[in-house]
Amino acid sequence: MNLVYKNENTLFGIMLTVSVLIWGALLIATLGMALPYAAAGALAWYGARAALASRVRGTGVRIGPQQFPDLYLRVAACCERLDINPVPETYLVQAGGSLYGFATRFLDQHILVLSSAMVDALDDHPDAINFHIGHAIGRLKRQRWAALLAPAALLPLLGAAYARARAYTCDRHGFHACDELASAQTGLAVLAAGARRWRQLDGDRYAAQARQADGFWMSFHELISDQPWLVKRMAVVRSLARGTATEPLAPRHGLAYLAALCVPRLGMGLGGLGTVLALAVLAAVLAYPAWQDVEARTRMTQAVGVGRDATGAVERYYYANGQSPTTLEQAGYAMMDPNHVVQYVTVDAGNGVVRVFPADARYRGQAIAFTPRVDENKRVLWRCTGVGIPSTVLPPDCRD
Repeated sequence: MNLVYKNENTLFGIMLTVSVLIWGALLIATLGMALPYAAAGALAWYGARAALASRVRGTGVRIGPQQFPDLYLRVAACCERLDINPVPETYLVQAGGSLYGFATRFLDQHILVLSSAMVDALDDHPDAINFHIGHAIGRLKRQRWAALLAPAALLPLLGAAYARARAYTCDRHGFHACDELASAQTGLAVLAAGARRWRQLDGDRYAAQARQADGFWMSFHELISDQPWLVKRMAVVRSLARGTATEPLAPRHGLAYLAALCVPRLGMGLGGLGTVLALAVLAAVLAYPAWQDVEARTRMTQAVGVGRDATGAVERYYYANGQSPTTLEQAGYAMMDPNHVVQYVTVDAGNGVVRVFPADARYRGQAIAFTPRVDENKRVLWRCTGVGIPSTVLPPDCRD
């Protein structure tokens, strides 16, 4: 039996192509500046995984040959059947009554977590526990290049579709891990009806509900979810048990695709945390240079204002004395710079050129120059230019 769901590899190829294009565009657009930010995002993502692994190891009971050996033998048998070696670290966790286990990878270590509530619920049907073990092993085997795929994982429809395809693949792994075909259905019945009522669940009727999942709202909410509807998963597993090639799933409503396309994919658990962090990092990469330019232009505009105050004092001194002052103090100028945007202001004794030196460390040693000239009516006119300062950060009237 093919353990990979029919659409997963196709969706993986699309995800990989889209992600590589997005990463490449970001590197080109930011001239490589995205690399350190992406590295920081990856570090934060691995930090979150480390926190999860630490919590599991610090609170769960590690299953081994001497600790719950019956469960250990089941895990080892499932690993052999599903061709995973070595046997991953496996923990039994009391998760507040939750029936869901999970699997994660931290560096090169695989960690598998079983819910104590699920194990207790299937105490008299232990082969059904194999379904959950196999499903978790499927998660470990299909966790591929999550960091690289992060940009595409955020996209509406695509990211969720890939996650749902992986869920179907993991169900196939769980099905293959069971000794009896009906055990996989039992494993899903526990998730559907709970730790006690699952014994009274009519599997045929429950799977038949999959044919009712074709309305707009049912379609829409599945399209924005990482998990298929549980009734569909039951129908698929039952078709596998019966050897049915065609899975009896209801078609989705066409308009639901358009609606789902407008909903960003953010609710993604731990994997989603890494993706959201990547989104924040990428947004910062793009926004930071623009923010720097806005800040520089604001401070330069304020520095030009300080310079115009100085030119006013020099102009008044010229009208009164017929010549330029040798110092600004001689012109009666005292610098007013409440925003601390200017390091100092000077005037050339011979030609009256006023120079404003910005306090911004990026432009130390450079100046905004105000050059005077006297027109035919004996009026002083000033020309503002940047000396070594990019024109993009100067006000329009100070650009060459």
